[in-house]
Amino acid sequence: MRFVPRLSQRLRRRVLGVGAAALVLPVAAGVAGSTAALAAPAAATPISHRAPAGGFEEVFVDSDMGPIKVQIQWAARGGDAALYLLDGLRARDDANAWSFETNARDQFANDNVTLVMPVGGQSSFYTDWYAPSNLNGQDVTYKWETFLTENLPDYLATRGVSRSNNGILGLSMGGSAALTLAAYHRDQFKFASSLSGYLNLSAPGMREAIRVAMLDAGRFNVDSMWGPPWSPAWLRNDPFVFAPKLAGLSMYISAASGLPGQHDNPQGLVGVYNTANAMGLEALALAQTRAFQIKLATLGVQARFDFPARGTHSWKYWEEELWKARPQILEALNAY
Repeated sequence: MRFVPRLSQRLRRRVLGVGAAALVLPVAAGVAGSTAALAAPAAATPISHRAPAGGFEEVFVDSDMGPIKVQIQWAARGGDAALYLLDGLRARDDANAWSFETNARDQFANDNVTLVMPVGGQSSFYTDWYAPSNLNGQDVTYKWETFLTENLPDYLATRGVSRSNNGILGLSMGGSAALTLAAYHRDQFKFASSLSGYLNLSAPGMREAIRVAMLDAGRFNVDSMWGPPWSPAWLRNDPFVFAPKLAGLSMYISAASGLPGQHDNPQGLVGVYNTANAMGLEALALAQTRAFQIKLATLGVQARFDFPARGTHSWKYWEEELWKARPQILEALNAY
């Protein structure tokens, strides 16, 4: 959950009346975050048996939520492996932050794995909600688990990406979601990674903290997501509870100390406030990740953990963790 307030106005997108399963919007290879104009629906999505060899595209994939934008960097040599990169709590509607806050695309530019970066999903936890949020006028019900495990893999399969040779990695909100999706869809994911994730959502105070955070990030009502605090949906989405389901999965899990490091150079009062906020969020993520490490150890479940001595809840530290995880990702997906 990345709660740091944004100072610039968020860009919003509304797409109406699109019936095609996916609309492909090519983008120049060097323009990671740009949004192309909506193209006319294609008569049919062409099926290929091999993914494009390299290149970058932005596509719209149909879902129960309407067309969802997805940024895709294709595997360098047309391989069938894919790595899904999930955003944080304040996910934007124009681009996945992995594409512009980090050098993720450069890190994997020469590797035989496709980067899949879904766009949107602010405060969603990438899960299927019970109902639209009733506090902010949301007009659709979030169905992100369905999208990421059914609609999107269906589309990617038409472009040569395997349904079963995938990894998933996320930060903060996306970190706990990555483990959740991998735990319940083991036929799809061979690797999962949580960076600064909140991995014990049933811990005292966590449900209240999530409620406050989601109100701050778009005025979303957590009761529309998982119901009241006693709802079983809370337990289903708590990594601490479903930890036994992760046995045998290749995992990379990290959280830093919360102490400022080389990427923390606050400017002015706003910068100081944001850094202090990022310190607190990372300290909480560290406590939860340490508890999760103990939980896995008691279960005999193997995972690779990394706890940097310095680092806050910030993108450049997650960029570094992605680089550390890269060899394990490529090995798990046989994507060299």
